[in-house]
Amino acid sequence: MPNNPELLIIDSISKAFGGVQALTNVSFTLEQGSITGLIGPNGAGKTTLFNLVTGIFPIDSGSIRFSGRSLRGKKVHELVGMGIARTFQNVELFESMTVLENILVGMHTRTRCGMLGSIIRPPWVGREERRATEKAQSLLAFVGLSAYAGRKSADLPFGWQRLLEMARALAAGPELLLLDEPAAGLNMGETAQLGDLIRNIRKQGITVLLVEHDMSLTMSVSDRIVVLDQGKKIADGPPRAIQSDEAVMAAYLGKPKNQEQ
Repeated sequence: MPNNPELLIIDSISKAFGGVQALTNVSFTLEQGSITGLIGPNGAGKTTLFNLVTGIFPIDSGSIRFSGRSLRGKKVHELVGMGIARTFQNVELFESMTVLENILVGMHTRTRCGMLGSIIRPPWVGREERRATEKAQSLLAFVGLSAYAGRKSADLPFGWQRLLEMARALAAGPELLLLDEPAAGLNMGETAQLGDLIRNIRKQGITVLLVEHDMSLTMSVSDRIVVLDQGKKIADGPPRAIQSDEAVMAAYLGKPKNQEQ
């Protein structure tokens, strides 16, 4: 893909939890409109990196810049307002709410109506609510859940709950979407549909950072792959190069570098 402006710059970030060094001097960038896969063995530091980018944990050293702005010290809701959204390994939905209501919750940073507006209800509040509902319905159509808008989210099959969580993240209007193992628990057909959805998200102009253990999915949708092992970056490049990288094979297969195959 052509070179695009850098949207996210991760520069020498490190993070430790007690005596455990989770990340050490990790650096890479994301270009606008790209899909980047972040892979590595269990415990490599992938989710920790997601948590640093999204403000759940503070970084110990280094810097993260998004659209030219430092993310240091930013709260989670501030980052959502800046244009960063994510999903989680374990689906996090409001189970007592309907599918449509879950999407509307995801729009809270893009609406103006607060408690006072809800009580007084000037005319613009009704217009805003109608626009939000229309947007939520369009997102449900985008992920293929239009027919289930009125169902409780807890009643959806697991694979559909993952789609709903992605739609709710998109409701925040992100420039950057972080997907944390979105194919976990999906069958082959659902995973193929997920791949198409991720590509369509990119077509909307949204940059994607993907953590996923399904390598066939990651390699097929990603423009570029970043590989972590024991908290350090060991490779960074296009999928074809990563598949034949000796350091990557050693990390996944436990084989010494340069060992004859």
